Amino acid sequence: MYELNSRVRYSETDIDAKLSLTGIMNYMQDCSTMQSEDAGVGIGYLGREKKAWLLSSWQIVIGRRPVLGERIKVVTWPYAVKGLYALRNFAILDENGRYLVKANSYWFLMNTETGRPMRILESDTAPYGEFSPKIEMEDAGRKIAVPKEMAETGRLVVIKHLLDTNLHVNNAQYVDIARELVPSGTEIGEIRAEYRKAAVLGDEIVVKSAREGRSHLVSLCNTNGDVFANIELKERTQPQKYPAAGGRKT
Repeated sequence: MYELNSRVRYSETDIDAKLSLTGIMNYMQDCSTMQSEDAGVGIGYLGREKKAWLLSSWQIVIGRRPVLGERIKVVTWPYAVKGLYALRNFAILDENGRYLVKANSYWFLMNTETGRPMRILESDTAPYGEFSPKIEMEDAGRKIAVPKEMAETGRLVVIKHLLDTNLHVNNAQYVDIARELVPSGTEIGEIRAEYRKAAVLGDEIVVKSAREGRSHLVSLCNTNGDVFANIELKERTQPQKYPAAGGRKT
């Protein structure tokens, strides 16, 4: 298990002075990125090897968003390889060891010269150490079902600040786009994201949305209808109650 300790900064908060959804995702991305860097298999190494780890899907369950100035611990660990996918858990804990956020994710390894997925070898996972047990949370699966008919709610063109080191729109940015369609004051208890096609500089993104019960569903497509990402933002009805990491009840 790898951990990253921090304190919620003003630049990471939403209008309610709590860590934003994007902030949550960025902390988890940073944690796994720093684990790779510390293990000697970070961005520089991957670039030389013509490889890149890309995210296929997120499921993030939010018990409570930490507030401005709160001290937090972000942890991550791999727990399995299934076919072409490497599975990794994340969590954000408060300073007393209580879970604030739990997450599950699917990753694949891409050959950056061919643009095709690669078979994951033991040499790709060994630097991260032995797998740890999967976190206790309901697994919603990798794919998100969206309605066939969705209303177009806007369009945007990919600009440079949306990109990451892979020259693709960063995974958190898709969720940020979807969040704009949720009414202010709505508390989100779960984020799901399924990534299908990488959007790059200059691409036009067509934003389509629908509402099903507590779920705000957003499909981000190109002008031909090919899906870049499907996002589900589920409203929370009441705060989640998680046991502390050491087994104590919150």
